[in-house]
Amino acid sequence: MPHKHVKQLNWGAERRNAFIEFRVFWHGRINRSDLMETFGISLQQASLDLSGYSDKWKRNLVYDKSQRAYVRGKNFTPHFSTPSAEDYFAQLRAVDQGLVSREQSWIGAFPGYGATPTPARGVAPETLRDVLAAIHEPAALQVNYQSMSRPEPSARWIEPHALAFDGFRWHARAFCQNDQVFKDFLLSRIVEIGKRGPVTSDPQQDDAWHSEAVLEIGPHPDLSPTQRRAIEMDYGMEEGRAKIPVRRALLFYALKRLGLDTDPAARQPQDQQILLLNRYDILGPIEPAGEK
Repeated sequence: MPHKHVKQLNWGAERRNAFIEFRVFWHGRINRSDLMETFGISLQQASLDLSGYSDKWKRNLVYDKSQRAYVRGKNFTPHFSTPSAEDYFAQLRAVDQGLVSREQSWIGAFPGYGATPTPARGVAPETLRDVLAAIHEPAALQVNYQSMSRPEPSARWIEPHALAFDGFRWHARAFCQNDQVFKDFLLSRIVEIGKRGPVTSDPQQDDAWHSEAVLEIGPHPDLSPTQRRAIEMDYGMEEGRAKIPVRRALLFYALKRLGLDTDPAARQPQDQQILLLNRYDILGPIEPAGEK
């Protein structure tokens, strides 16, 4: 999103200006061919984009004749984007996972990159398509679902209203007509989708989905001062704590992913590096409810 003080441009011009800032911030330089290759524009348009941006924000871009490119100015201040390490990492992961090609990514020079493998999740595209249609319509779906508690898939009616990601798996957040409660259904465990029907619930009544819990985490007190400082840096803590908001419906998954779902005394401080400082507040009045 462009900053508020930037005069409104058409979407294409905004995107190209945001791209200029991305390349210059992360790679220190940009030339006309970068714009031409990424957006499929003419040499003339690329020249107009760069000269127009440089004229407007002279301190951001400096033309370097030896490189035949614009380089980042000492007082670079973005106006169409907000540099984010998370966004950069997301682009790396998207390319690594084959979601976009290197040519489609805004990253110009890729660093060496590796990631731990993510197990494949067997979500059929037809399943996702039908769940999305039910969310948008809205509609109820008759599904055969493989739960952990039954040896065979069982039939049930669900009313999906949102998708949820627990860090590894995708779920449909839905009202279960059989149990008369809102719960999560793993998309990969939906064996078959049958009939469609009318909804009987209001998604606004899914209180756990529409309310938040705030996890307050801190380094384990039995770590050394140096170790505690390292953990504080890992999690961006201030004064020894960090706050992480999470939907109450996803609390079970968040605690599990952070290693906060078990008794911290059962693990060594070096293994249980962080603690839930407001454990009573979180686990007392709220009962995490994961998929059954």
